[in-house]
Amino acid sequence: MIKVSQQYIAEQLCISRTTVSRCFTNHPGINPVTRAKVFQLASQLGYQYMEIRAPSKPKATKAKTVGVLICTKVEEYFRPDYQSPGVEIYAGISEYAQLHKIRIDLRYVDPADKTLESLSYAQIEAIRNRDWDGVLLIYPFPQTVVDDLRVKFPMVSLVEQYGNSSFDCVDVDHYKGISMIMDRLIALGHQRIGFYTKYYEPEAGWSFRRFSAYVEKIATTRCALKSEDIVNVYPNCFGTLEESYDYVAGRIQDGVTAWVCAADHQAYDLIAGLKKRGIQVPKAASVTGFDGIKKPKHALQLTTAEMHYREIGFTGLKRLVDIINKRFASPQHILVGCQICEGETIGPVPVRAKANKKG
Repeated sequence: MIKVSQQYIAEQLCISRTTVSRCFTNHPGINPVTRAKVFQLASQLGYQYMEIRAPSKPKATKAKTVGVLICTKVEEYFRPDYQSPGVEIYAGISEYAQLHKIRIDLRYVDPADKTLESLSYAQIEAIRNRDWDGVLLIYPFPQTVVDDLRVKFPMVSLVEQYGNSSFDCVDVDHYKGISMIMDRLIALGHQRIGFYTKYYEPEAGWSFRRFSAYVEKIATTRCALKSEDIVNVYPNCFGTLEESYDYVAGRIQDGVTAWVCAADHQAYDLIAGLKKRGIQVPKAASVTGFDGIKKPKHALQLTTAEMHYREIGFTGLKRLVDIINKRFASPQHILVGCQICEGETIGPVPVRAKANKKG
């Protein structure tokens, strides 16, 4: 068995042991990205840093243990072509955990499981025995699972709000992100802008919030709002991605000049699907995303709203610890800002679309 040490962590990340040590002592000269990588790997390996001090009276308090549940298909979470937002969120969680001596128990659960008696939850002994001090949720969960977990643990949700449940959430400012994207497209002359998402199980509230932001922005800027230009939000829903790409291609021929996608991975897949159909981005149509993940190899750099994932993870665990220490505090929804990331997937309104408008 490998003995996990600071030297071992340093070797795995190709950095010096001194750098690893300074991460754990929160040295101000350490790059935040490097520190997050060190803390994430340390958490995955089960390494807990204990600062050496002069002998003193032992404290009575024991280290807190927090369960981190990620509702996802594992193969989807670790897709080699896309960076998972959950990985970056977990890096922020790991950073706070290492700084404050909190133990993290990371578990993946199946999105198809609807109750705590379902297999992926039932095999987690810490849930049955209530061994955790609190729980962080990453990605959307079935409402039935959320309700059952709330009875057992203090809880904070990350990047997902549950309208029927009054508990804490740390989320991105969806409206700000969509607003910046729409302003950028409108400045380029786009007036017929569609919205694209895909179906998720369980339903992704974050996708609907971005859609709501899109509708509000359309209304305030007096752009065209046509139900036919909205994909995979009722009534235009499709059983397969290929069917949705065919539909988007048809809407482009009908005059849609830009598409706002609810997430980056949707946008990259849509661009690839349009390319297969002979439609080039941004020459024939502009496409934007939302998240700020690393682009796939050989893909165009996406114009998107970039989220601060590590800050969301860091803030989420901090808020959970506050709740654990003060169980009856009022629920809070904390919104973290985002910023526009300029890319290669948007451009001026195509000449053909201008000609059709005049005609």
